[in-house]
Amino acid sequence: MSLLLKGASRQSLAVTRSALEKIISGVDASAAAKISADLFAMVKVLDSSSAARRALTDYARDESAKSTLGKDIFKSLGSAQALEIFSKMAGLRWSSPRDFGNVLEFLGVQALVASAEKSGSLADLESEIFSVSETIAKSPELRAFFAVRNVVSAPKSELLASLLSGKVTQATLDLTSYLVDHPRGRNVEVGLNDFATAIAQIKDRQIAHVVSATALSAEQISRLAKSLTKTFGREIKVNASVKQEVVGGISIRVADELIDGTLLTRISQADRLLAGKNA
Repeated sequence: MSLLLKGASRQSLAVTRSALEKIISGVDASAAAKISADLFAMVKVLDSSSAARRALTDYARDESAKSTLGKDIFKSLGSAQALEIFSKMAGLRWSSPRDFGNVLEFLGVQALVASAEKSGSLADLESEIFSVSETIAKSPELRAFFAVRNVVSAPKSELLASLLSGKVTQATLDLTSYLVDHPRGRNVEVGLNDFATAIAQIKDRQIAHVVSATALSAEQISRLAKSLTKTFGREIKVNASVKQEVVGGISIRVADELIDGTLLTRISQADRLLAGKNA
């Protein structure tokens, strides 16, 4: 969920991020997590009402009227801090109604990251998001269950909690539970990747997706992260996965740049070269 916003929405994101940082700097981990939960709850409400989104992003509507409308909608839902952020957003200009909800979700992630930092569990949050995504991607049953769009007998987050409870931090459980109950048109793997990207953007770093035939050791991952950080000129977080079909070597993807040194790719390149010579 690396936000690609234009014009007014980009400026409004910067303003609201700064406002949220100021608020959460003065609260503890529990309060920051509450702000995050309230912001996510606001996203759910807004996504269910296109009329509310249009009204809150209408250029012609008075700023105070939009702020009052937001408070009326969420007065029984949000914490005072979340309502303050929402009112701030309602008074700003947005390039499209959709941007409003996307930024609100991003701010929910930002507040949860702050909570994890305050509790010393940010590294766990980042690694667990990747691990949960890998687990679901490898399970056809879980992928099928979470892909179902029709109403089920119980929230999908209940099954998720039964699978993850006691195995991940509360921040990870909160974020993944929000996603499976309110995917916003995404499958779980895409949503988790969006959140991982958002966390990296919040912390001003990038993610390197590394694939190898055998598991890399912690020392190898650490050395690779340091090398990539030096190469790209900014902090790199390495997410390493194993795919035996690559045979050997590794591939590294950072944003749109791919460094493919797998044996499978080399064999494929050799096959194409031989085919071209024999043509």
